[in-house]
Amino acid sequence: MSMNLGALLSPAGNQRCAWAKSPLDIAYHDLEWGVPLHDDRLLFEFLVLEGAQAGLSWSTILQKRSRYRELFDGFDAARVASYDEAKVTALLMDPGIVRNRLKIAAAILNARRFLALQAEFGSFNAYLWRFVDGLPIQNAWQDWTAVPASTPLSHALSRDLKARGFKFVGPTIIYAFMQAVGMVNDHDINCFRHAELK
Repeated sequence: MSMNLGALLSPAGNQRCAWAKSPLDIAYHDLEWGVPLHDDRLLFEFLVLEGAQAGLSWSTILQKRSRYRELFDGFDAARVASYDEAKVTALLMDPGIVRNRLKIAAAILNARRFLALQAEFGSFNAYLWRFVDGLPIQNAWQDWTAVPASTPLSHALSRDLKARGFKFVGPTIIYAFMQAVGMVNDHDINCFRHAELK
């Protein structure tokens, strides 16, 4: 199945980053990963999902993503910010998401902090993209094993978010977030998406 999906998405004869193996991974890699995002709802979605991913594989989160969207009201930050203990209890009972109280509590807290940043900067997008002067960082890794788990920039963004009260935003989580939302192009140079996103 992955070969058929790969043939549909990847130009003939081209290769993709080695981490994209399952059909879900391949679709995500080919269509979303590293594409610059400027929509606050999508940015909030990735912030929550990357926090949920801590200690787990991204493939696991992709499998649960549609259920997250249902349970977290389409990642409407204002709605998530209003969740109470009854909602937390309901979320903890649903096997369709990562049932971790600390991660769920962080998502709710981060929604409140997210709204505060929107109020301060006009949008979360405006806050976020100033860290890269509005343009994606273009890396040129030879292969996936060369990509770092964090960078000085992810440490700086992590520190700033933590200072503003965010949780589950360590430098490794934040670097994965930066990769996901296209603040950095970390497709390796042999991957067909590297040139497309350059």
